[in-house]
Amino acid sequence: MITKEDLISLFVNTESYRIERTSSTNNADKFCQAICAFSNDISGKRKNGYLILGVHDNGKLSGLNVDDNLLLQISNIRTDGNILPQPVMTVEKFSFDDGDVLVAEVQPSDFPPVRYRGRVWVRVGPRKSIAHKFSGNLCKELIKIDAFIETSIAQKRPIPVSVLREETVSKYPYWATRELLMNAIMHRDYETNTPVQFYEYDDRIEVLNPGGLYGKVNPENFPNVNDYRNPYIAEAMKILGYVNRFSRGVYRVEKEIV
Repeated sequence: MITKEDLISLFVNTESYRIERTSSTNNADKFCQAICAFSNDISGKRKNGYLILGVHDNGKLSGLNVDDNLLLQISNIRTDGNILPQPVMTVEKFSFDDGDVLVAEVQPSDFPPVRYRGRVWVRVGPRKSIAHKFSGNLCKELIKIDAFIETSIAQKRPIPVSVLREETVSKYPYWATRELLMNAIMHRDYETNTPVQFYEYDDRIEVLNPGGLYGKVNPENFPNVNDYRNPYIAEAMKILGYVNRFSRGVYRVEKEIV
């Protein structure tokens, strides 16, 4: 469990993928979502997360009085069956001159994804959100995925560069991100139930594609040599404008992300 000295440092640290502070004591949904997100450890760094009750956003204590009922309420989150697999967590009370603080320390789960009431909650930086899932007819889902990349991943926004001019910037290059994800969908092994997995971390994105390299392609000759596990899907996605053929998109991705 965290020490009192380390806890004090978390009062003023910027909220991150490991820290959520709140002065609320009755927002059960918020608490469960945070614990679920910490359990899923989307950063992959295997570090514990901390839900801290009794501290304002500015780091000052709210004057909370942590009684047995509140301790029991937060402790019961572990076993009430709403978060599955069951989270591994400890709950402890700390007392200060300006009030009490309750800390739920949550370990990353060994069996992700962890769900709260059927939904996978994740934390990217200070943001907490539901993990997106796309399934169904490819022609319909590709449109949704394209929009998701532009609005939620690339996050295009204008910034002023002079009094009369703005410039559009993105968190991640839209075209390169789109190309990587669309290629994963096109080349995946559709004989397995494993989904294409797309992860956004604090400092990078990762795409996991079931099936790996195919046919004549290997790590030594990629992307100079190409082969197609799903030629009909590849041709359809090319005609619809979602991918390039013959590795031209890979070379462009390399240029955009350098």
